[in-house]
Amino acid sequence: MGKPRICAVVVTFNRRELLLKCLEALRRQTYPLDAIFIVDGPSTDGTPEALLEYGYIKELPPKKGSLSWETTNSIYGRDKANIEVHYVRLYSDVGGSGEFHEGIKKAYVRGCDWIWLMDDDAEPKEDALEKLTCYLNLPNAIALSCLKIDENGNVIYPHIGYLQFEHVIKHHIIKPISDSNYRGREFVEIDFSSFVGLLLNSRAVKNIGLPDKRFFITQDDVEYCIRLNLRNVGKIYLIPKSVITHKESLKKKDLIEKRFLGRRFYRIPYNKLWKTYYGLRNFIYLGRIYSKNQITFISELLSWYIKSIIKIIIFDDFKIKRIWFLTSAVTDGLKGVFDNEKPRRILYGEYRLVR
Repeated sequence: MGKPRICAVVVTFNRRELLLKCLEALRRQTYPLDAIFIVDGPSTDGTPEALLEYGYIKELPPKKGSLSWETTNSIYGRDKANIEVHYVRLYSDVGGSGEFHEGIKKAYVRGCDWIWLMDDDAEPKEDALEKLTCYLNLPNAIALSCLKIDENGNVIYPHIGYLQFEHVIKHHIIKPISDSNYRGREFVEIDFSSFVGLLLNSRAVKNIGLPDKRFFITQDDVEYCIRLNLRNVGKIYLIPKSVITHKESLKKKDLIEKRFLGRRFYRIPYNKLWKTYYGLRNFIYLGRIYSKNQITFISELLSWYIKSIIKIIIFDDFKIKRIWFLTSAVTDGLKGVFDNEKPRRILYGEYRLVR
């Protein structure tokens, strides 16, 4: 059997500098990639111009288009290894979920055996891919995951873990991995890995299809891993020595601190609230489908909803809109309604998605 064809899929939107650092990290890999697929959805911060300047593309995309535009180029990686670069410019904002859907589809159609997924704010260590390729032949491996760390070197535990469907609202669908689960081990079988540094075998696409693009952002990787597990397509392994840095996340400094009865609460500013709709809606949608006990799920959801309303009344501005926003996310999740323009429409009266 010949050397497998391995490519990376990088999704991006208006984070030009982070994207360039991610691409440079991919070029420096000690195990060279065969191809990189950049899915741009569509950036307005000069991303295409930067890609042209640094030699990733040879021409700029048209300013307007109906669906997508694609161009192919070749660059040198480490030790003059040739890497194909496929730049896909989308002309509507389909979110990270839609971008991963499109990127994986392009890579699969072009015959990639393994597809390495990541956001533009990811930066794999130079030997990250090499460490993963040492374990391509693990028993029934369908995906291999990097260990995800933040910029301070701390493990991001919620990005890796195990599925549980007993008390979804109280404990979430994902039980994060702990140190004792992987420390000192070359590899460990897991149920879930985020799309940050997940090396996916093309058999997954053949057997269960593509990520659900309706999700727009967040929980699409959870849904995909659920399908992989429940359909017994193969096993997901964490490779702890393969490390990738994930830079962007909502930190406490971005939140508003409130105190009540001696307790500290952190609240999301109104101008950043809209993104939370997708995670909540998608999570409730998955809980409704996969919870083992629907009565428990609904009762826990109702309790959480009432407590959330009380917190809005006590702490937040724009109380009516926030309550409407929260209620819409919950009901849309329960009904399986995927109106991705709704959150900005509710909060700001805008009808066009701008991430």
